[in-house]
Formats: sequence, structure tokens, C-alpha cells
Amino acid sequence: MTGRRLRRGLAAHAVLTAAAVFAAVPLLWLVSLSLQEPEAVFRYPPRFIPDRLLWSSYPSAWRAQPFARMYVNSVVTSTLIILGQIVTSALAAYALTQLRFRGRGLAFLFIISTMMVPIQATFIPAYIIVSRLHWIDTYWALVMPFVASGFGVFLMRQAFLVVPRELIEAARIDGASHRIILTRILLPLARPTVITLAALSFVFHYNDFFWPLIVTNSARVRTLPIGLATMILTEGAHGTQWNQVMAADVFVIVPILIGFVFLQRHLTPTALTTGVK
Repeated sequence: MTGRRLRRGLAAHAVLTAAAVFAAVPLLWLVSLSLQEPEAVFRYPPRFIPDRLLWSSYPSAWRAQPFARMYVNSVVTSTLIILGQIVTSALAAYALTQLRFRGRGLAFLFIISTMMVPIQATFIPAYIIVSRLHWIDTYWALVMPFVASGFGVFLMRQAFLVVPRELIEAARIDGASHRIILTRILLPLARPTVITLAALSFVFHYNDFFWPLIVTNSARVRTLPIGLATMILTEGAHGTQWNQVMAADVFVIVPILIGFVFLQRHLTPTALTTGVK
């Protein structure tokens, strides 16, 4: 029995190691190309380890576009969207799970039905609204259309349903208000769900290209994906400097990698039955 368990463990680790290597190769190849000459992109056979390291592609890429400002724009707008989605999703999920009112099931059905609407179908009406509000080329246009999320409401509702009713009833007997129940019981126990929602939302909006492109007109509020696209489309005297483009890709994805490293330990399930005998 022990030998069989050992073989299963080794097989599982072998599969996971192969998957990790498979996922890491594109990133390592990106870093390798950023440290080679521009022609290395088209070399065949490709050279994974460069003969010499061209670190100059990184400062050159940083100066090619106003990436400092675009970094601020991407991080600020993504953070504001995350905060808005957490607040609106938590409040809606609390109402759908802890309050009794007529039409509660119908309201939840309407909310999750918004997940079936392609986001592309909402761009034109959303653009008309932000244009009439004179929000074009402002943070408002980048943030406000996304502060509510049907997926976020669904995710938080499912997390709140797992919390034992005994904890909620005990808090109500002790005189806890709705705010106390939400902020001190439900949200702490649903912390992995909150972090998961924040991570998914950050990755999506940090990488979003089309919506920031159509609602911004200047580098003052434009985000990193637009800067990368501009680098690719801009050809200098020697054509597109692909090593600089790869270098820009590297320092653009660094915040996502850092966020994953620091948040992965918070994505494990919590003991939702704490305090219940």
C-alpha cells in the first residue's frame, strides 16, 4: 500500500513539474528575447540562451512610451474597480442570502443573466453614457462601467451560503447589526473568495485593451496595453525594435507575478465551521 501511494505521489509530482515547465517556457523565452538583438525574434533555429546580454533594451523600452504614467493609470483604475466590485458584490450577496424579501430569487436570476450578455454588446451603450456624462479621457470612464459585476455577486453569494446559519443567528441574538454581521463574520470567513474576485478582476482590467482605447485620447489616462500596442505599431529608423517590445512585456507583467506570489497563500479555504459545535 505504501509503495502504491509513493508511486502515485511521484506520478502526480512528475505531471505537476511538467505542467510548471510548460507554463514557464513562454515567460523564459520572453525574457531571453528581451536580452538579445532585435533580429533574434526571426532567427531559425531560435537561440534560447543569448551569446551576450543586452540590458540596454529595458531602459530604452521604458523611454519609448510614457510607461511610468501608464503604470499609475493601470494600477489606480484596476484597484478602484476591484474595491467597487468587492463593495457592491458583498452588499448584493448579503441581501440575497441574509434578507428575506419578495422576488429575491428573481433578482438573483436577473443578476446572473447579465453574465450571459457578451461584454462587446455593452460597449456602444456604455460609450454613449460616458460620452454624455463628459467622462471621455478621464478615470471615470475607465472605472465606473465596471464597479458592479454579476460574476462577483454570484461568487460572493455562494461563499456566504456556506457560512453556517448558527453563526449568523448567534450574532443576531447578541445584537449585531447588518454591518457587523457583514464586516466581522461573513467577509472574514469569505476571505479566499474576496481575494479570488480581486485577483481575477485585476488581471482582466489590468490587461484590458479595447475599452481604454476607445474612451481615452491622451497618454495622461491611457493604460499599459495601449502603450505596448503603440510600441509595436511605431517603427523607427530601423523598424520595430522587438527586443524592446519584449522588455516592455516583461516589466508590464511583473505586477501580476508579484501579486500572485503574495496572494497565493490566501487562496486556500478557511474553516467556515469555526465556532460551531
